[in-house]
Amino acid sequence: MPAYKNKDSGSWYVVTQYTDWTGERKQKCKRGFSTRREALEWEEKFKQQSSGNLNMSFEAFVEIYTNDLKARLKESTWQTKNNIIQNKIVPYFGKRKINEIVTKDVIAWQNELLAYRDEKHKPYSPTYLKTLHNQLSAIFNHAVRFYDLRCNPAAKAGNMGSEESKEMLFWTKEEYQKFAEVMMDKPISYYAFQMLYWTGVREGELLALTPADFDFERGTVKINKTYQRLNGRDVITPPKTKQSNRTIQMPEFLCEEMKEFFGMQYGLKKKDRIFTINKSYLHREMDRGAKAAGVKRIRIHDLRHSHISLLIDMGFSAVAIANRVGHKSVEITYRYAHLFPSKQKEMASKLNDMNKGE
Repeated sequence: MPAYKNKDSGSWYVVTQYTDWTGERKQKCKRGFSTRREALEWEEKFKQQSSGNLNMSFEAFVEIYTNDLKARLKESTWQTKNNIIQNKIVPYFGKRKINEIVTKDVIAWQNELLAYRDEKHKPYSPTYLKTLHNQLSAIFNHAVRFYDLRCNPAAKAGNMGSEESKEMLFWTKEEYQKFAEVMMDKPISYYAFQMLYWTGVREGELLALTPADFDFERGTVKINKTYQRLNGRDVITPPKTKQSNRTIQMPEFLCEEMKEFFGMQYGLKKKDRIFTINKSYLHREMDRGAKAAGVKRIRIHDLRHSHISLLIDMGFSAVAIANRVGHKSVEITYRYAHLFPSKQKEMASKLNDMNKGE
């Protein structure tokens, strides 16, 4: 259909017909274009998207991909995906027709990323490169599965980079106690780290806690949400996985300490966040405390590893530990297998004794 000029404003607009997902014919009007050409380009793109015709630009299909997926993902997850799409993928493939992108185009994109060096001459990490490729492949897979694209050129090109397993660090109980002692000068820091170490909760789970989550009569804390700071807003969402919804039994001394902390808070309401700090604050305090205590600096998440390693050392099963920290037992078995060697020896010894009839 033709484009029209608004005599009053001087801008252009189009009116186009399309068939919606129910099969009903509808009319769409779009205004505010600076030129006739822009108006007609928008109309062509809209028709392609409405019909699912893949003779469209890659960036036009990204809009479809966004509309299909965004509502299904957590806000933080979508924000991460979209940042990669808009900064590392669309600038390269955006204007090309998605049904004309072939394997050699993906390989050329990969080679550009592999050749990249920052101001310190450092390349992208293997993990980041793998993440970038996986996201490109996910877009093409969506086009193949739901919009009849013939094949996924990213899958044919093969991956780049690799998954790096981060070194798992942890503190012994003695190292943590040295750290905790120097943190007592800041109550909010001390009690936050006490919760992290003695319950094994994740950072986001800690920062989402409210008084309503604690039952001091039963000595429990309920984990059913997580906290993030997104675009300058405090965002509370469901926890990481289905297993993450759990109730943790606290040791008696921790119950008493958290009661003390609640008593220090003026006007604390049932649904208020207890730890009104952010992840950056915890990282700075970890720097300060590790240096003052003379212990190795570990990541905040390594306090979770420390809690799990402590429970393993105490002889608890993978199933019991998994229930406490919100993992599947198989994840505990595989991820922390290197901490179980003494248990393997103990098992073998007991089997040997059993065979002897002892």
